[in-house]
Amino acid sequence: MKYYLPTLLVLASSTVQGFVSNPQGQCFNRKSIMSVSSSATEVSPFAQPPRCVRDELPIVYVYDHCPFCVRVRLALGVKNVKHNVQFLANDDIPTPTKLLGKKIAPIFAIPEDDLIMGESLDIIEKVEGDERFGPTNVILPATGRTDIKAWQKSVQTLLRTLQRPRYVATGLLPEFQQIDGRHAFIKNHQLPPYEKPEWKGDGSDENPGMDMDEKLKLYAEAMAKDPAPLLEDLNAKLIELDDMIYSEHYCSEGGMSMDDIDLWARLRSITIIKGVEWPSKLRSYMDNLSALGDVPLYDQMAL
Repeated sequence: MKYYLPTLLVLASSTVQGFVSNPQGQCFNRKSIMSVSSSATEVSPFAQPPRCVRDELPIVYVYDHCPFCVRVRLALGVKNVKHNVQFLANDDIPTPTKLLGKKIAPIFAIPEDDLIMGESLDIIEKVEGDERFGPTNVILPATGRTDIKAWQKSVQTLLRTLQRPRYVATGLLPEFQQIDGRHAFIKNHQLPPYEKPEWKGDGSDENPGMDMDEKLKLYAEAMAKDPAPLLEDLNAKLIELDDMIYSEHYCSEGGMSMDDIDLWARLRSITIIKGVEWPSKLRSYMDNLSALGDVPLYDQMAL
């Protein structure tokens, strides 16, 4: 198995520093994960709270590629809360329906409270306000960065075109391990320039949606197409974003905030695209938060 360099550094660090007993299922001190790169902007890395390990670990049910799921995983990692991750197959309807009444992710469970809840921002708010999971409110509120929101909107079509075929083509993401999971994703996720009503239909005879064979063909064609022109556009957009982020540790001035939780969760999937040229500060930002939050990037499986 291949490991990306920042992951190896964190593993080595935790091997030396991480052997601390915890018989009471409480939070305990462990050295904070430091950044894996020096910062061009003189900003101190996030001071990670002590490790928190409950007797009954919280559980987060996720799709690996889902940015809303990644929000929760990243927040739990930043807060240093040990948790179990349960990956759902993309075609698994019974499991989330049994837990929360419908096919949805993420789903968060606190077994000791017999609590099950959804919605990524609500989950993060719950964990941030509960002293059982360490210091509260260590992640600052969102700052309302309209420039970053506008940037995200500007790359939406570009990223859907590049990312969606690669999610299923790798065959390595846990939700797409079987063909039924891959087909379920393709069935429900349109490729540009198609819009959702045209792709999925509305269940009526007048608008049954696109034939599945046609959808499979379009996904195959998207993977076979030379990505060079789209990569050129994406690389230019990443240079724009590099100028917007505050430092290699935080995207906004003031420290770790919900701006980071949302932005990094969305940027992570770009690492599944081979040939992306990351500007230095932005690449360090991706690596630093991956190590801090214990959420791996996709570089080693990029297509």
